[in-house]
Amino acid sequence: MDGDSSFWSRLVSNPLFRSVLLFSLFRAVYGFGILIVTWFLASEAEAPLWVSIGFLLCSMVFSRLLYRFLKRMGGKQPVES
Repeated sequence: MDGDSSFWSRLVSNPLFRSVLLFSLFRAVYGFGILIVTWFLASEAEAPLWVSIGFLLCSMVFSRLLYRFLKRMGGKQPVES
């Protein structure tokens, strides 16, 4: 059992694993929000198709910028004196 907890602690402390996990959680939450807004634009607002497509394209670019910003903010560690 001790080997399992050691494996899990090594896995969780791995920067690559943490980055992939963070990115997956970010995409899941952000993607769900984008789908809700796109559905609203396509059905309730009765906007033309190009509005929904344009919104999705803009959200792709914005999500990458937002993720980079969040990754930089999360990577900053307080300086210990």
